[in-house]
Amino acid sequence: MSSPPPETETYEVTLSRDEQWVAHHVLADAIDEALDEDETPPTWAVELLEEIEDRNETDVLTGYQAQQLFDAMATYVDREETPERDVVHGSSVVDRLEDRLESPETA
Repeated sequence: MSSPPPETETYEVTLSRDEQWVAHHVLADAIDEALDEDETPPTWAVELLEEIEDRNETDVLTGYQAQQLFDAMATYVDREETPERDVVHGSSVVDRLEDRLESPETA
């Protein structure tokens, strides 16, 4: 008898409109960069971009998506050329994702 496949861990993340804008920018850049290199854009970035564009109050991310977005946002806010406004909103996203990733509670 086989066991059921493991459920994918998910996280509910609520982003303000400004936070969504910064995340959208980071994801669009990741997709554009892949296309510029004649590569297939990362699936996680495309799926998250679609999720954010749905303009839901709360986005549901897989653990992998949450980790990838955390990494991309952390890199973006740490860059010297990132506008201060984006740093403020992007840092909030990074903090929220970090809290969710460290929390054992899932969606």
